[in-house]
Amino acid sequence: MSSYQVRQIVLSTENLDESIAFYEGLGFALKFRDGAHYAALDGGSVTIALATSIDHPIPGKVVVGIKTEDVDAAAKAIEESGGAIVRAAYDDAHERRAVVYDNQGNGLVFYQPLQR
Repeated sequence: MSSYQVRQIVLSTENLDESIAFYEGLGFALKFRDGAHYAALDGGSVTIALATSIDHPIPGKVVVGIKTEDVDAAAKAIEESGGAIVRAAYDDAHERRAVVYDNQGNGLVFYQPLQR
């Protein structure tokens, strides 16, 4: 069985600059920004990600990012347990991901770094 680590909470924003300023005002340090559509803030053991609809896995929803050793197995387990696949496992520039709903409709993204 694959191990899981909750590593990120993805929040929706329509104005990245305003959202960054809001969270920095609360004391969260900006870890990095990727253009006008995604930013990551240091939330300690969990990253607070801010994403516009262009980069958000399920725009308008809070999504939990879970690091795993096997994205495909995690997505299969979700589906077998009564959840749903939003976007089947795929590779992007840095990681393998699957976007899913749990059995109550909560958004999850399973990811693992690509081996290069």
